[in-house]
Amino acid sequence: MRANFIFSEVWIGLRRNLTMTIAVIVTVAVGMALLGVGLMINSQVSKLTGFWSDKVELSVYLCTKGSPFEPCKNRGAVTQEEKGTLEQTIKALPDVEQVKFENQAQAFKNFQSTESNTLLLSVTKPEDMPESFRVKLKDPEKATAVASSLKGQPGVSNVVNERDLLQSVFGFMDTLRNVALGIAILMVIAATLLIGNTVRLSAYNRRRETGIMRLVGASNIYIQLPFVLEGLIAGLIGGVLSGVILIIVKVFIFESIQTYMAAPLGWDTVAGVITGTMAVGVLICVLASFVTLRRYLRV
Repeated sequence: MRANFIFSEVWIGLRRNLTMTIAVIVTVAVGMALLGVGLMINSQVSKLTGFWSDKVELSVYLCTKGSPFEPCKNRGAVTQEEKGTLEQTIKALPDVEQVKFENQAQAFKNFQSTESNTLLLSVTKPEDMPESFRVKLKDPEKATAVASSLKGQPGVSNVVNERDLLQSVFGFMDTLRNVALGIAILMVIAATLLIGNTVRLSAYNRRRETGIMRLVGASNIYIQLPFVLEGLIAGLIGGVLSGVILIIVKVFIFESIQTYMAAPLGWDTVAGVITGTMAVGVLICVLASFVTLRRYLRV
């Protein structure tokens, strides 16, 4: 009988404040979805960073005939003696783990596999590609120091640190993640305030019923329980909607860029994010309802 009464009170509260309840659901759904997107981006950045951290290489390009780089001007292509000396110099560095030489044919083959511009492919020849040493480091953090030591060596036209090329991508994704998390925090605050106002309005509309319950000896928990359940239901529905939004984001956004991601975001990560954001949404609604009632409910 008591359970039937509590559920009837919950239904009455949701029906009387339908507009406010819908507003709470939408706010929770959007806020938790933004929070989830931020967490998904954070996870993707972490996966990519972990994947590439031990694969970062230095590309030490060698001078070719007519090379436009300053170190190669007023001289011809790198000689075999300079190649041998440079290779020994690179191998002697304590932070170097492995050195591989890439000739023009191999460079042209790699260029063909990565370049999509058909016009550029049609006018490029193997002899146009520079030879290079591919240097794998023991500690990728030392890439800048190693690159500086190799610049200016005889026969070296340019040294490219692949970590610098990836840093701009990671920086953009970090900014995107921070923006999403910042907006999500604002939405969570808005949801908390909106839930509090909804509970206050519901408590005011039912002040007569709650007053009677107090007179007949009902406990504070028994009086507050319908309001807390209303917040829980709104938070649960909002959390489910945010989960649907996150699945859509995964399918139509993350899946579309998986081709360019060496470490794709898995569905297990998405499931964990959805579970976490749903729990946060429900917890916020329950706590907001409970705290608001303790402060504003007067019977």
